[in-house]
Amino acid sequence: QVQLVESGGGLVQAGGSLRLSCAASGRTFSGKAMGWFRQAPGKERDFVAAIIGAGGSTVYADSVKGRFTISRDNAKQTVSLQMNSLKPEDTAIYYCAARTSYYITTQLNGYNYWGQGTQVTVSS
Repeated sequence: QVQLVESGGGLVQAGGSLRLSCAASGRTFSGKAMGWFRQAPGKERDFVAAIIGAGGSTVYADSVKGRFTISRDNAKQTVSLQMNSLKPEDTAIYYCAARTSYYITTQLNGYNYWGQGTQVTVSS
C-alpha cells in the first residue's frame, strides 16, 4: 500500500512561483512512476507532469511545458513540482499520483494511488 501526502499549495499572484511536494510511504518507491494531475472547479482531472521511476525521464502537458518542472528524490521518497510563471488558469487542486509501473503514462486510470490534493490559487 502507498500513501501520498501533498504540501506546498497556496495563493500566489500571476507570474509568481510555487513548489509542491509529495511524500510517499511504502516500499519500492523507485520502482514507481509518479505524476501530478490537477482539477479546476467544474472540470475533469487533467494530466500535468510525470517522471519515470529512476528519474531523468519526464513528460509534461503542453499547457505547462517550459514553466513547470517535476523531480524526485528516491532516497527521501518525495516528488516535487516546481511551478514558475504561474497563470490564473493554473488555479486548481493539484494531486500527486503513483503507479505500480516503472514507466510513465499520462492517463488518469494508469495511476493506482492518489494523494488528497493541495489547492493552488493564482490571482490576476
